[in-house]
Amino acid sequence: MSLNNSPLTIALLSGGLDSATAVGIAIESGHQVIGLSFDYGQRHKRELEAAKAIANHFKLKEHHIINVNLSAWGGSSLTDLKQSVHSKGVIEGIIPNTYVPGRNTVFIAIGLSLAEAKQANHLVLGINAMDYSGYPDCRPDYLEEFQKLANLASKAGREGKGIKLWAPLIQFSKLQIVQEAIRLQIPINLTWSCYNGNQKACGICDSCRIRDEAIHKAGYADYLKTRS
Repeated sequence: MSLNNSPLTIALLSGGLDSATAVGIAIESGHQVIGLSFDYGQRHKRELEAAKAIANHFKLKEHHIINVNLSAWGGSSLTDLKQSVHSKGVIEGIIPNTYVPGRNTVFIAIGLSLAEAKQANHLVLGINAMDYSGYPDCRPDYLEEFQKLANLASKAGREGKGIKLWAPLIQFSKLQIVQEAIRLQIPINLTWSCYNGNQKACGICDSCRIRDEAIHKAGYADYLKTRS
């Protein structure tokens, strides 16, 4: 398939392993990809450097970084430096304080705007329900309902050419995501998942621990010795 005839996809690119793997899946499926990242006042702005590195690695058609200052009202340990980042593991029935109110809803809405403007067919997301089932905006029912809204809220959708919300990793475990990243030759060393705002990954926040455990189980432990 020539690039001119390839489907065009917008990718929400955080700089983390999940979103990088979702981009890899889209490219393997023959899609041209435009990356979309957000500076939302997160303490871990280091992930934006990772997003740029991933975009360069994949030679994305375009890469946009949008300022949406969700830290103006806080409500999450990722946007309020007065709160400590949760590091006690996922507790069933408890939404951790790393949940950012409305984050995915805002990001997907902006992604749909970009997709419609660029006449893209898909919006690919790295969201995953298995490891962070406490997050309300990473669940299959959320995605299904947002798809209905996307179809109703856009010119493209009303004309029967709605933009598909594509979450290829939604039911993957973190181990399966790491294995898929390795299969796709994703440069894991370029990605960033740590929630703390340091130049080196802390290794103790929930995001670090879940990712590191999966990388170890996948037989890729040597990476952990050399990561930034």
